[in-house]
Amino acid sequence: RMGDHAEGIGKIVIMHGDKPLLKPLVDIPKMADKASDMLTRSIDAFINKDAEAAKAICNEDDKVDELYDQIYRDLLTFMIEDPMIITRGTYLLWAAHNLERIADRVTNICERIVFLVTGSMEEVKVSNY
Repeated sequence: RMGDHAEGIGKIVIMHGDKPLLKPLVDIPKMADKASDMLTRSIDAFINKDAEAAKAICNEDDKVDELYDQIYRDLLTFMIEDPMIITRGTYLLWAAHNLERIADRVTNICERIVFLVTGSMEEVKVSNY
């Protein structure tokens, strides 16, 4: 599933990567870095059977959700102000959505790590979303 999301992002980059940016991309790279870091650390948590690390990673998903919400608001504002950018803005929203879903999948992996280690399927992530 994460591969499908990565493929979707790649297709967007291929289609629109040579076009001028709508705005400086700050939050999307932050989302990508955070999701990638979460994935890397989830692999370590799995290898080390570290339930506490897995729980901590789950709780970081809210930061990715907050970045997605900020990107959504910013891009929606730009698209309302300039309808000529709606297509490119929509593709950027889709890329951000894919990053958010990757972080969600990492959270699912970490929940399974907690189960693997503890034998208990508890709600790991206490979310504001």
